[in-house]
Amino acid sequence: MTSSTGRNRNENESLNADELSWIQLREEIGSESLKNEETFKEKFARKFYENPFVPIGCAVTASALMYGLWSFRQGRPKMSQKMMRLRIAAQGFTVVGLMIGVGISAAK
Repeated sequence: MTSSTGRNRNENESLNADELSWIQLREEIGSESLKNEETFKEKFARKFYENPFVPIGCAVTASALMYGLWSFRQGRPKMSQKMMRLRIAAQGFTVVGLMIGVGISAAK
């Protein structure tokens, strides 16, 4: 009886040691990933540098939309129509810029 109890205790101790090594490994990996995590500003700057056409296109699209809506509200339908056409062109520019960026990234 004592030999089986001793054997079970040794097996439990070895299992606990294996478990602890896995826990330690997970903690080390987790701490490394936290060290390399980017802030929002860093990620935005990196993405803007990689493909500047997309954020520029988004800004132009949003600006044209806002000015077009403002012109419509002010009763200037011709300017509003021009801004809506500019918005469509800016959206096209953004999509083309996105496709170029994807193509360049895939080529790397």
